[in-house]
Amino acid sequence: SDAVRAEKLLDVVPDFPTVTWGRDELNTGDMWNSNSLISWSLALSDHEMNLVEPPRLGRAPGWDGGLVVAARQQTALARSG
Repeated sequence: SDAVRAEKLLDVVPDFPTVTWGRDELNTGDMWNSNSLISWSLALSDHEMNLVEPPRLGRAPGWDGGLVVAARQQTALARSG
């Protein structure tokens, strides 16, 4: 329901890391896939990730990988500037 966050989410999608899906080429400890895209996009568009999680008792392989890469990118941006 937040138009600013929705627009920011759409703005970050073209920057999604293009690595082989189903592998861990970015050394996150998790595979890279569509769940990674969702968690990465949400994290980089200022969503409150402590409130967003996979369904209870559900699985979302790749989710943590997206969060790890987003955190790395946010740290790098903070350092540069």
